Amino acid sequence: MKKSEATRLNILQKAFELIYTKGYQTTSVDEIIATTQVTKGAFYYHFKTKDDMGLAIINELMIPNFTNNFIQPLQNDENPLENIYQMMYHLLIDNEFLKVEYGCPASNFTQEMAPWNVEFTKALNELSQQWENTMIQSIEKGMENGKIKEGLNAKGIAVFVLSGYWGIRNLGKLESNKSIYLIYLQQLKSYFKTLQ
Repeated sequence: MKKSEATRLNILQKAFELIYTKGYQTTSVDEIIATTQVTKGAFYYHFKTKDDMGLAIINELMIPNFTNNFIQPLQNDENPLENIYQMMYHLLIDNEFLKVEYGCPASNFTQEMAPWNVEFTKALNELSQQWENTMIQSIEKGMENGKIKEGLNAKGIAVFVLSGYWGIRNLGKLESNKSIYLIYLQQLKSYFKTLQ
């Protein structure tokens, strides 16, 4: 990796950490510069504006992470409901990166930036749609292979599960305690039993 590429990646990673813990609006370019120990000129060499950097965070850090943690686990056709449950368990309980007290980075960005920035909204909506569509396909395959009852509304199930995830992340952030996640997971498992 070239030095300029390493500098850019360092800025993105450190900025993401600050934004995840403090929020996008309250994190200043000066704080990002101080944390990364680059010059202001180096920052603006890589990013025209703070929003330009924010979009780069979504496209270059969040989307690959999202693909690995939210999309790939659903691409195993063997048992879709178990795959979804295990993915949720991993995201809520086992994932070292996602902190209960800070919620979900994608959800945080959506809540904070969607009303103000069309480009952020578009990028974040693409993430959400990709997750929803992958889950719908997984559920439909589960109906085809007999793991899920036929005739159910795959989109309805996916939207219900996704909204539960976004909601439980926010409750976890409010309570700053993973015990609320366990309640959600228990109810998710019970719900999935009704679909088999």
